[in-house]
Amino acid sequence: MRDYFLRRLLLIPPTLLGVTIIVFAITRLVPGGPLERAIMETQQMSMTGGGGGQSAGQGMAISDEQLEALKEYYGFDKPILQSYAEWLGKVVTGDLGSSYRYNEPVWDVINDRFPVSLYYGIVTLILTYAVCIPLGILKAIRHRTFVDNISSVLIFVGYAIPGYALGSLLILFFAVRLEWFPMGGFVSFNFDELNAAEKTLDLINHSLLPLICYLVGSFALVTLLLKNHLMDNLAADYIRTAIAKGVSFRKSVTGHAMRNSLIPIATTFGQNITLLVGGSFLIESIFDIDGFGLLGLSAILDRDYPVVMGVVLLASLLLLIGNIISDVLVALVDPRIRFS
Repeated sequence: MRDYFLRRLLLIPPTLLGVTIIVFAITRLVPGGPLERAIMETQQMSMTGGGGGQSAGQGMAISDEQLEALKEYYGFDKPILQSYAEWLGKVVTGDLGSSYRYNEPVWDVINDRFPVSLYYGIVTLILTYAVCIPLGILKAIRHRTFVDNISSVLIFVGYAIPGYALGSLLILFFAVRLEWFPMGGFVSFNFDELNAAEKTLDLINHSLLPLICYLVGSFALVTLLLKNHLMDNLAADYIRTAIAKGVSFRKSVTGHAMRNSLIPIATTFGQNITLLVGGSFLIESIFDIDGFGLLGLSAILDRDYPVVMGVVLLASLLLLIGNIISDVLVALVDPRIRFS
């Protein structure tokens, strides 16, 4: 098993190379990049900054020296592979370049937003599994009862409503009409002036509505996945045999059926690691949360390619590590798994 995971770890660098080189090539080939935007801005400045007797046609062209300077500034003066090799060399030393939009190192731009997404991601992950696993067990044991039917209705209603649409309704009702919660933001403007207890209450007050939107979509998947697999295992022959030999039903569920039912949960757990930083850019946009997901969307729209590459690199790395964590959890839960 150790050799298997070592091989999986060794596959991470070539996989990251493949992902990043594809995204890097796309950023160089798609139209409307930073170079084109800079040329348009230069042309507009030339048109508006000329004298009254200068015609628009005379002010629209930029010189070859200006064009070469723009290409050199944005790194478009070299072939794609050479530019990628230079970018990769900087990444190895811990330098992701500088943002076109913020004029700051990409690491600084990411670090400013990473704690926000990390907070929402960890809280969402903990609440999801802390609530859904007991609820899935209860629904499997109480199948077709009042508790199962009511919880299924609530779960499916929540799953059918997109998180961003629910966020708009929550803001309209609880923030605008009732004024119970703030309309957005991660914390208040005077957060630094509050004491520890007030900071905690302020953070909870700002987090409650966004967390509801984050949780509604994941509840149905985890709960029903566990319920369906647990019901299949409870109906299996080995559970009936265990009960016939005198094992209590509670012990049959917790000691036998539950462990096998956790295998699909363990399989998908690692993929949720990306939630720690990815979040939802739509929810972040609605609640004005300056997180990692919104940063990635803004970087794409603004053609801020250094930030795009930094986001892709970090998200891909977390996804690959999450897949390895899933394999580890599956091996721990299922004793039949032996990696060789």
